[in-house]
Amino acid sequence: MKIYSQALKIVLFRGILYFCTCIQNVLPQGTNYFMAQYIKKEMPDLNGTGEKKAYYKLKTWRKLDSDEFVKRCRSIHRAYDESVIKGVVSAVCEHLAYEIANGYSVKIDGLGTFTAKLGVREDKEMDSFEEGTAKLNAKSIEVTGVTYRADKNLIREIDQNCDLVRGGEERLMKPKYTLRQRMEKARQFLKKNVYMRVDEYASLTGLSYSTASRELRKIASDPESGIISQGRKSGKLYLLGKKE
Repeated sequence: MKIYSQALKIVLFRGILYFCTCIQNVLPQGTNYFMAQYIKKEMPDLNGTGEKKAYYKLKTWRKLDSDEFVKRCRSIHRAYDESVIKGVVSAVCEHLAYEIANGYSVKIDGLGTFTAKLGVREDKEMDSFEEGTAKLNAKSIEVTGVTYRADKNLIREIDQNCDLVRGGEERLMKPKYTLRQRMEKARQFLKKNVYMRVDEYASLTGLSYSTASRELRKIASDPESGIISQGRKSGKLYLLGKKE
């Protein structure tokens, strides 16, 4: 892993860190140079305080595909041919998957830490510790994603090389239903269905996915709401609580 780690630092780490300062030399002639922009976004008032708080999000111009990313790396690190860069990236990705699949959390200095995330297959129901319930076996569980935690040095270097300019504001649209009405819609849905996912609550209420997720967590933490949660992260489900 030491060879792979060093190679990845050369190909990816330096390319990402100096992208902001080197982009003018990378872009074709006649292409406008875009500085990184931040968007000021209004935060949902889930506590009902009436206070309009804000958070900030980096504006994404577009997504770079592998070929374009390699070309840009090559334009900065001319000692390495495109074929060499592609080979190293491919080898690192392949071996990263192999080590994670064998139960390892892989840390690559300067980039970050990668760990597998497990969940229940779509055709299976969530397991529990209740007596008399069916227990899931290994065939019912699958890898549903990979969590990534950025290296602190990567974050620090990106921050130092990123010149931000204001890119505008985004205000929230007024919710179609009150919180009380949204909770009642959730209860009615759960009376007809065994459980509810975040995307279903978002569809019911007209909230964005992220807002619906935050609101459901708050609702489920209140014993008076009559709604509870089971599972974690992407596998979290919401159900009607048992009446005393």
